[in-house]
Amino acid sequence: MLKIDNNLLQDIGLAALPDSEKNSLLKHIYETLEMRVGMRLADQMSNEQLDEFERYFEAKDDAGAFAWLESNFPNYKDIVQEEFDKLKAEVAQAAPQILAAAQAQVAAGQPAPVAPPQPPVVDPAAQYAAQPQQPQYAQPQPQAYPPAQPPAGPQQQ
Repeated sequence: MLKIDNNLLQDIGLAALPDSEKNSLLKHIYETLEMRVGMRLADQMSNEQLDEFERYFEAKDDAGAFAWLESNFPNYKDIVQEEFDKLKAEVAQAAPQILAAAQAQVAAGQPAPVAPPQPPVVDPAAQYAAQPQQPQYAQPQPQAYPPAQPPAGPQQQ
C-alpha cells in the first residue's frame, strides 16, 4: 500500500520543510498522482467503461469503483505504483530547489511555495468521461432590412 505521508517526504529529502509546507506538498503529490493514474486508465477505457466508472464516482461509491477497477483493469495497482515511483523520483530530484525556495521565503517572512505551478486538478472521472464535442455555433438569424425604395425616376402625375 502506498503511503503519502511525512515518511515519504523524509525519504525524498524534504523532512526539513515547515509543517504547513509539508501538508501542502503532500496534498499536491496526492492530487498529481490521482490525475496521472486517471489519465493512464482513461486512455485504456472504452466510452462505455468511462460511463460505467463515472457512475461509481458520481455516487461516491469508492468500494464499488475499486471493485470495478479490479475486475476491468486487474493491473490498475501496477499503474498506480508506476506513476507513484515516477512522481516520487521527480519530487526527489526537485527537493533541493523546493527546500531552497522554502528557506528563502521563510527568511523573507513569506510563506514558501512548495511545488511548481501545475494545471488545476480536475476530478479524473469527470475530466476523462467528457467526450470532445464539436463546437456549437449560433446559426445566422434572418435579418430584417428596410423595404427597398423604388428607383428614382420620372413620377407620374
